[in-house]
Amino acid sequence: MFSKILIANRGEIACRVIKTARKMGIKTVAVYSDADRHALHVRMADEAVHIGPAPANQSYIVIDKIMDAIRQTGAEAVHPGYGFLSENMKFAEALAAEGVAFIGPPASAIEAMGDKITSKKLAAEAGVSTVPGYMGLIADADEAVKISGEIGYPVMIKASAGGGGKGMRIAWKEDEVREGFQSSKNEAANSFGDDRIFIEKFVTQPRHIEIQVLADQHGNCVYLHERECSIQRRNQKVIEEAPSPFLDEATRKAMGEQAVALSKAVGYTSAGTVEFIVDGERNFYFLEMNTRLQVEHPVTELITGVDLVEQMIRVAAGEALPFVQDDLKINGWAIESRLYAEDPYRDFLPSIGRLTRYRPPAEVAEPARAVRNDTGVYEGGEISMYYDPMIAKLCTWAPTRGQAIEEMRLALDTFEVEGIGHNLPFCAAVMDHPRFVSGDITTAFIAEEYPDGFEGTTLPDALMHRVAASACAMNRVAEIRRARVSGRMDNHERVVGTDWVVMMSGESFATHISADREGATVTLAGQDFRITSDWKPGQPLAHLNVDGTPLVMKVARIPGGYRLRLRGADMKVHIFNPRQAELARLMPEKLPPDTSKLLLCPMPGMVVSINVEEGQDVFEGQALATVEAMKMENILRAERKGRVAKINAAPGASLAVDDVIMEFE
Repeated sequence: MFSKILIANRGEIACRVIKTARKMGIKTVAVYSDADRHALHVRMADEAVHIGPAPANQSYIVIDKIMDAIRQTGAEAVHPGYGFLSENMKFAEALAAEGVAFIGPPASAIEAMGDKITSKKLAAEAGVSTVPGYMGLIADADEAVKISGEIGYPVMIKASAGGGGKGMRIAWKEDEVREGFQSSKNEAANSFGDDRIFIEKFVTQPRHIEIQVLADQHGNCVYLHERECSIQRRNQKVIEEAPSPFLDEATRKAMGEQAVALSKAVGYTSAGTVEFIVDGERNFYFLEMNTRLQVEHPVTELITGVDLVEQMIRVAAGEALPFVQDDLKINGWAIESRLYAEDPYRDFLPSIGRLTRYRPPAEVAEPARAVRNDTGVYEGGEISMYYDPMIAKLCTWAPTRGQAIEEMRLALDTFEVEGIGHNLPFCAAVMDHPRFVSGDITTAFIAEEYPDGFEGTTLPDALMHRVAASACAMNRVAEIRRARVSGRMDNHERVVGTDWVVMMSGESFATHISADREGATVTLAGQDFRITSDWKPGQPLAHLNVDGTPLVMKVARIPGGYRLRLRGADMKVHIFNPRQAELARLMPEKLPPDTSKLLLCPMPGMVVSINVEEGQDVFEGQALATVEAMKMENILRAERKGRVAKINAAPGASLAVDDVIMEFE
């Protein structure tokens, strides 16, 4: 077994590998760029080597710099994580030439399956059903348009060396092919150092289901069942689960056996993933093979009990797999929510800055439930504009899907993140969405259910009543404290009122509260709610029990009440006595400023291009500018017809959130 390994990656996956290596008694080496000097993976590793400036193409994906770090530290093996150099054949060859083990597949398998163009050709030759497309190299946008017309719209433009949603565009017409082709090439070059593009038919209403495979160097190969990854936006997965709520045993077995056969055909070893599109009749079509560890691997680990990173290390050291296919059963259900530094209220655009508060839920591993959080950040750390916006992967496990969803609801409500925009509210909203709860999901779920973007959620009446009653009980605790501080309460005399009006989400609830030593009973809408909690004023998280059911809310004090956040809802809750409520209803509403004649930068980033000129008439949907942030190009479009009056930014300019890019007449 190896005594020291280097992790050629950063963030949560580097931390994840370090944890398993530490468990195995293996020393670890981290590499880091200027931006990651104080990163968590650097703190966790036994050694750390600086490899260059912040941009990945000057540090993390420069093979020579990684090789220098290996020589400096005497590392015997390298785990590549995912992204960066994980599917780079030249990197695997460089390691082999140096006599250093690659904790991944052989270079020949990377060449065969890591390249999406080659993998589709090989799959077709092996008799695997594939999605129609053009796998050859595409010279320019004109050729891309011609090919797209032959395949038939809509089409998917994809980076050959891509992954994680980088270099992907869906085009429904010719103009979108031209636009998407160049952006895909740019993103692919920046993220992977390889700008080759291919095009395939975009299958509407599909499910994205993938099979985890694991193979050793002795001819053994198994599949560890499937993951459902259909909740996606911008071709990037957001929610994953294992197993899939859609597959039956026959389809699962057929997909698994086909994945194993394909792996054996290319001499695959280590962990890998074979991805499929599955239609409503459970017909499945090969998409691609990822010759690396997947982001969503924890859900597979939770339902199988197999540490995939450990097995990758053991396979690379020449050990045989310790199990056969019949040993791998499905135990319970696991769900993963990817926490991104992306603002769901601003069309999921990247958000950067300092994590002023970062408090994940406690990790647990019990017979009937588990909570796991894979992360690469810490409170006080910064989210950089240079890398993927992932903050953490929150996973829950329980014996059934319904129980796993409920565990995820509570875990998301407990997760505290402040200082940046993030998608926790969106993940929480998905957990309560009827379509997700029923398992009736496709890759079009987000586009269909949130066509105008995410604007938060409105709680159902039953939950709204529980929240209003809880707010009333919390307000009583705060009132008692204020009375004691002011001297209004002497010798525990009860001077706090019992009748209150709770105003939230445009509704008013008249409440009556009575309390005893164990808790309080709040009468609201003709119903009594029994509430117990140890919450104290000033605490940012309230754990309550309402009629025997847990309720967790994030709490912040505002004038006259609280800001409460749970289940994807973000509410200002005001609590008044009856006379105050009467006067509050007479207060005029304050309207936000009008920004309809301004194009504001929606996230911190760099201007790639300005697509219009001053004095030019523009139409709805026209591309106005492109801004790059976190390795993704974001095209900003006109919301309505108008004329450009002034342009305030030029290509290459670095902008902050809400900087004015252009003004309109």
